[in-house]
Amino acid sequence: MKKYLKQLGQGMTEYIIIVALIAIAAIAVYTLFGDIVREQVGGMAAELAGGDGSEIASDAEGRKGEAETAAGAATLDTFADK
Repeated sequence: MKKYLKQLGQGMTEYIIIVALIAIAAIAVYTLFGDIVREQVGGMAAELAGGDGSEIASDAEGRKGEAETAAGAATLDTFADK
């Protein structure tokens, strides 16, 4: 019975480690691309509301280059500096 409980605890520990790694990756992606995604969603919301979202979309397109530069320069060593 104790062996079964140890294996159950080991599986839970592995699951927690995987969830933590996914969370860290999500934070890194959001840090690099958060502004662009927010602007694109804002443009889509404006279009759905009947407005003109082209200006918002063009702002997001302009920031795309900044994000690509940041993504190319970002490593695990430089992530904490941002």
